[in-house]
Amino acid sequence: MSDIIVGVDPPGTEVKTISDAARIAEVKAWLSSQFDATGKDVPEFEYTPRSIAHLYNLATVSQAKTQAAVIVANDFRQKAAEYRAQAARIREILEHVGLAQESLPSNVVASSQVLANVANLLNIRDTELSSFLVAMGDISLRKTGVEEKRAKVQKESKILLDYTRKAIARLTYLKRTLAQLEDDVAPCESQMENWRTNLAVMASKERQYFQQYSNYKALLNRVGYSPEISHSVLVEMAEHRKDLEKKTKPILDTLRSYQDLPPDKALAALAIEDKKRQYAAAEKYLEDVLHSALATGD
Repeated sequence: MSDIIVGVDPPGTEVKTISDAARIAEVKAWLSSQFDATGKDVPEFEYTPRSIAHLYNLATVSQAKTQAAVIVANDFRQKAAEYRAQAARIREILEHVGLAQESLPSNVVASSQVLANVANLLNIRDTELSSFLVAMGDISLRKTGVEEKRAKVQKESKILLDYTRKAIARLTYLKRTLAQLEDDVAPCESQMENWRTNLAVMASKERQYFQQYSNYKALLNRVGYSPEISHSVLVEMAEHRKDLEKKTKPILDTLRSYQDLPPDKALAALAIEDKKRQYAAAEKYLEDVLHSALATGD
């Protein structure tokens, strides 16, 4: 049935000259013959144009294959009859010369049977020695070819086996590495979470420090800070301030002692004027020191 299906032409290739009625009749006849051969009834189905076309193609191919099978079978029957006639003629000839199978010794019959089997095995048409030698040579060549192919296959098998062993070793190593990585996942995730937390804290600190830097920068701009005022200048000015405080401290102590004296307007005025001159001189000295320090820093 598979051969029939393989040989079916696609729908639409049937002969257009055959009428639909004749086609349906031929399909029904073919179905009846097929199911009658198996002892079954034809099942009921709807005869549509598509099913009729398909079944008609099946019937055409089946009939063609049946005719071909009949021709081949008739040919085989004819050849078998010819072989039987030839065997009878050969048997008659052997009987005339006294070589009938029944008159031969059993060992000769066995040897002849072995010789015939060997001839059939070697696929030769006669039992001549040359035919046996040619067949044996052909078998030797085939054997050599098979041995070469076998050696090649064994070599390839050895290479494949080596590759397989290496692949198994690599697979084992990869499995072990994967297991180790899976074991390291939890600690790494914990460490990554710690790093993520630290990164968030550092980002917050960075924003805070930037804000403080901006505030300090604004404060320095507001108080008139300039890059010319370096740390060394400020240290020098602080030292001069300490010197001035040392120098003005006795004056301040003297002024405080005057507060305890009885009030004398003239003396007080003179004392105040004297202290004002000293204070002005000190301020003048401080300004000179500051200007000289700034000039040195430049």
